[in-house]
Amino acid sequence: MTVDDMLPFVSSLAIGLLVGFERERSQRGGVRQAAGSRTFALVALSGTLAAAFDTWVIAGGLIAVGGLLVVGYRRTSADDPGATTELAALATFLLGALAWTETALAAGLAIIVIVLLSAKGRIHSFARNVVTDVEVEDAIRFLVMAFVVLPLLPSRDVGPYGALNPERIWQLVVVLTGISWAGYIATRALGVRRGLLIAGVAGGFISATATTASMGRLSRTSGQLRATVAGAYLASAVTFAQLAGIVAVADRELLVHLWPALVAGAGTLLVIAAVSSGWHDPEVAGDATVGPDPPADRPFGLRPALLLAGVLTLALLVGRWVVDIIGPKATMLASGAAGLADAHAGALAAATLHQQGQVDLSSALLGVGASLSTNTVVKCVLAFTAGGHQFGWRFCAGVVPAFAVFVVVVVHAAAAA
Repeated sequence: MTVDDMLPFVSSLAIGLLVGFERERSQRGGVRQAAGSRTFALVALSGTLAAAFDTWVIAGGLIAVGGLLVVGYRRTSADDPGATTELAALATFLLGALAWTETALAAGLAIIVIVLLSAKGRIHSFARNVVTDVEVEDAIRFLVMAFVVLPLLPSRDVGPYGALNPERIWQLVVVLTGISWAGYIATRALGVRRGLLIAGVAGGFISATATTASMGRLSRTSGQLRATVAGAYLASAVTFAQLAGIVAVADRELLVHLWPALVAGAGTLLVIAAVSSGWHDPEVAGDATVGPDPPADRPFGLRPALLLAGVLTLALLVGRWVVDIIGPKATMLASGAAGLADAHAGALAAATLHQQGQVDLSSALLGVGASLSTNTVVKCVLAFTAGGHQFGWRFCAGVVPAFAVFVVVVVHAAAAA
């Protein structure tokens, strides 16, 4: 027998002991429990041994372990009516069986199980004191959208220029509503200021433009001007990271020349966001979770998500129409037009055209710069209209210099190319 043959048993033993230790430590005041650390270790090893024989042995072992746990629960239910330990034991048996063929996966899942078990107090407090009935209802609606409606939609390009793909459009709607719900819950759980910063980062992965408008509206209702402006900054900073990923997939050669500008722009904006959020101010930093309650709007923003998906789809249509009318050589104009709605669409178009050999490197770099420039103008306009003059000026005072640094570096790279 080699070391590789012993690895599944060693892994299952570690899984059983760790889960068992957590279960024993969770019991206070000498409460009787159906299984301890030794029992959990034996259960995990039994699962691995069963998997080494046959699938039917796993089924028989699962039934036997379940029967023993039922007997144990009847003896201890008067002291501890919960069934978490028994369910954890069943999961440990299955993890032991999984370790026979997928050792790394079993170890990863075991860590998740231990985290869930050890976070009992936090999870119960979150469910009882943070999440409301309205938010639970909206979460159910989101799950229906993601796991019922989305799989039913066709995944094919239809409409003019093949720009309409029902599945992709609905995926955008699902992600937008999910970020909206997650950001709302983060605000509830972490406090307005800290939650707004997290919501800004999360929203930036979907649409920095929409997140800027949302932060502007929140600045009026929450009274947290510094946090909302910083959240909008972080959303725009995420745009640079997204562009790096998009360009890396579409055209790695373009990324080699573009990454200095992305790093310069993102770095400048992160520094401005850190200063704006007040982390250096002891009075502000020490009051990170104190603030007014979040606005009473429903966290489930289906209508704004549908509107944004429509705008982005329209921008894609416009971009493809412009390219079709004036030709792919007008990369800057086409990318700038797409950037009016979303910076990623214009950058992706420029990278794709360069990868296909339809434009040179210099034109592709300038196209990316044009896309981000026009998108920055749109975000500044939204900042004023949604957040008012105070929010708008503070947002522009940070975003415009950061994107100016980006554009300067891009122009220099284009000239060198």
